[in-house]
Amino acid sequence: MIGRNVGLLHELPDQLSIMRGLTKWADRIHAPAEAPGLVNEAFRRLLSGRRRPVGLECAMDTWGRRAPVELIATPAKADPCPVDEDAVERAAKLLGSAQRPMIVVGGGAQDAGEPVRAIAEMLDAPVMTGRMGQGVLDGRHKLSVTMPAGYRLWGEADVVLAVGTRMQPQQQNWGMDDALKIIRIDVDSEELDRQRRPEIGIVGDAAATLKVLAAKLGKHNAKRNGRADVVAETKAAAAKTVRDKLAPQLAYLDAIRKALPDDGILVDELTQMGYAARLAYPTYKPRTFLSPGYQGTLGWGYATSLGAKVAKPDTPVVSISGDGGFLFTAMEMATAAQHGIGVVAVVFSDGAYGNVKRIQQQAFNNRTIASDLRNPDFVKLGESFGIAAERAKSPEELGAAISRGIARGGPMLIDCPVGPLPDPWSLVQVPRIRPRKS
Repeated sequence: MIGRNVGLLHELPDQLSIMRGLTKWADRIHAPAEAPGLVNEAFRRLLSGRRRPVGLECAMDTWGRRAPVELIATPAKADPCPVDEDAVERAAKLLGSAQRPMIVVGGGAQDAGEPVRAIAEMLDAPVMTGRMGQGVLDGRHKLSVTMPAGYRLWGEADVVLAVGTRMQPQQQNWGMDDALKIIRIDVDSEELDRQRRPEIGIVGDAAATLKVLAAKLGKHNAKRNGRADVVAETKAAAAKTVRDKLAPQLAYLDAIRKALPDDGILVDELTQMGYAARLAYPTYKPRTFLSPGYQGTLGWGYATSLGAKVAKPDTPVVSISGDGGFLFTAMEMATAAQHGIGVVAVVFSDGAYGNVKRIQQQAFNNRTIASDLRNPDFVKLGESFGIAAERAKSPEELGAAISRGIARGGPMLIDCPVGPLPDPWSLVQVPRIRPRKS
């Protein structure tokens, strides 16, 4: 009945085309004999290059058919991805001659932390992390910088090494000019020149390519006296600006960081605390800061944190949500209770979609609509699901509550009432910095 549009239960017009638009690859199993080959192909595509979802469609009646099939003898493997030695050599020469090099890392560099650190230290180059690149380099490292410091350094950089990142804000908002040379490393060839053709584009696995780059860099590397001091000064000045503007948020984030071990996972959300976390939360290990990225998926946080905890059952997981975002998936507390998923969920409740309300107040002369919330008592709500719940009214109380929740081991909800919080957007929506005006 596929494609007949007769109105069967759950029928969609051309479901396969919808899947193909949302996945890396999708196909349909028409008959039993096709199943082994298509499943194997699906896993080959999944494992090769940039990791993205794949899909297979199979009609219910096809599932029930019997027929001889030939099983695949060996499991699917990723396609080989050799290192482009010539391109890496050219990249080493360009980086080695740079006076103000900079490194930008994204989610594609999460397995390449060690060679990123080695290259950064050889070059005295700051390593800027966005939402998805947090943890590639330990946030305590002297060369690790978040976006506010990275913005200042971007304006003076002469060569940028970009690894596994779209560089969307830098290229579209911060600005580019002929004095800035870009080297891009990405496993997806389509990403290399999506906005602007780089000086050197290298298709390859980030870790493997950077290891070769680190080995080649030494013979080309020039001295940069005082560069590390400039990075440290810029980093300190940017951190002070963020703390001066967002002191209430950072007090809570400091409490969360202190309560979580180095490998503890923080799940970001579309919330005032989440926006501040992207600018200032120090991430120490790869894949310990989970963010919805550019999709900006309000409500994803709590449900995602449950998946993270199931994947890493021995690692503490804390999710941060606003009250509006948390209510998107609050009913998943039933899942947490039923399966004993020990996430500590923190709800910063201000009785509103706080970011939306502030924008309405600022842009429309204090006229607001549909941004105030009628909330439940979150402590009672959590207890009604049979999970531990309490209220924290200060950063100190929050840190202590998180520590209790981690020690207890089961699911926990912490309601953290807050008032209106400082506006983070002046630190995010920054003016173009290149080319510099004389």
